[in-house]
Amino acid sequence: MAIQDIYPTALRLLGRPVLVVGGGPVAARRAKGLLDAGAVVTVVAPVASVALQDMAGAGLVTWAARPYLSSDVDGVWFVQTATGDPEVDARVSADAEAQRIWCVNASDHEASAAWTPAVADVEDVKIAVNAGGDPRRAMAVRDAVATALETGDLPLRRRRPAKNGTVALVGGGPGDTGLITVRGRRLLGQADVVVADRLGPRELLNELAPDVRVIEVGKTPGHHPVPQAGINRILVEEALKGHRVVRLKGGDPYVLGRGGEEAEYCRRHGVEVEVVSGVTSAISVPAAAGIPVTHRGLAKGFSVVTGHEELSEVPARADHTIVLLMGVGQLRESASALEEAGLPAGTPVGIVENGYLPDQRVTIGTLGSIADQAEAAGVANPAVIVIGDVVRVSPFAPSHFKAADYSTTSPNKPRVLTT
Repeated sequence: MAIQDIYPTALRLLGRPVLVVGGGPVAARRAKGLLDAGAVVTVVAPVASVALQDMAGAGLVTWAARPYLSSDVDGVWFVQTATGDPEVDARVSADAEAQRIWCVNASDHEASAAWTPAVADVEDVKIAVNAGGDPRRAMAVRDAVATALETGDLPLRRRRPAKNGTVALVGGGPGDTGLITVRGRRLLGQADVVVADRLGPRELLNELAPDVRVIEVGKTPGHHPVPQAGINRILVEEALKGHRVVRLKGGDPYVLGRGGEEAEYCRRHGVEVEVVSGVTSAISVPAAAGIPVTHRGLAKGFSVVTGHEELSEVPARADHTIVLLMGVGQLRESASALEEAGLPAGTPVGIVENGYLPDQRVTIGTLGSIADQAEAAGVANPAVIVIGDVVRVSPFAPSHFKAADYSTTSPNKPRVLTT
């Protein structure tokens, strides 16, 4: 393996004079980077690009509109050549070398005393990549590292407690790890504390660093080991200790997830809170079974409810889709309530258990038959129930949907139950 005679470091140029020789696009990019670092920039070039002229006109750089002179390197801390003329760049580099000033020679990376890395910023982390003097290769590696940091594939987490902690309410989607958003995955990778639900992408918890604390607050119907008020307090208490807290939820925090209450509580106690939307199970889980919640000619709208008490307030029509979340325990009551409201007993109904997970199961029937089917098959939460003509679109539904019992136990090999 070849040994490169370089010593990676970072220059702190705030308030220090630097020199850029050249007036083209490369010189403009280098001048801007040096300005971003707080350097006092002088540009020497007989002709300057519009970008450099704009910087000079705004007083950001000093432009000497003339050829380079050896005295231009006097008193500067750093030099960048970008004239496009190898002879001029070599002369600048030699003058800088004579005064022991670091110089980047854009015309000859082998003869250059310093290299400018490909740079990217991800939050407060600066990525700088050198690749043997090959700038395109360096940029490709830089972009790959930046993307991995942004998506959470590489750790971006701070190791020292911050003065002010934060809370992020992250919607993890219906459970498949690939359905969390890029922003949600990134915040999870930065977390010091994760307050986790029973649902959502649980496998991602296994990828956290060993010192990340996971606080389980998962709820099941009728069993809330940590009440909502307790969850609210945990979020605020951990953030006030300087921690980055992620509240990892299934679905979307603001769709029947009580995220609004948590965000309000955090803000009321002076804690910065960010809400990251997730793929709500109300739409995504039916889609896993090939059921759209709206479909041209079948349904123009849909309602999402969590119990049979709210059903009196939604349109009882087969062309208006009703989505019931966590409604298996009250399925019989819900079906009766809809029939009483005028929805025909033959209205198609689909139940999707464990959407997107390996044990996903789909049961399809009618409003009049679905409660008996679910009881016989042992249907259980987590499940999403879809009521309406859109169920006919599912690949698991028969070509001519009738009132006969019909159930599937595999997303790929449906099984018809006959009576």
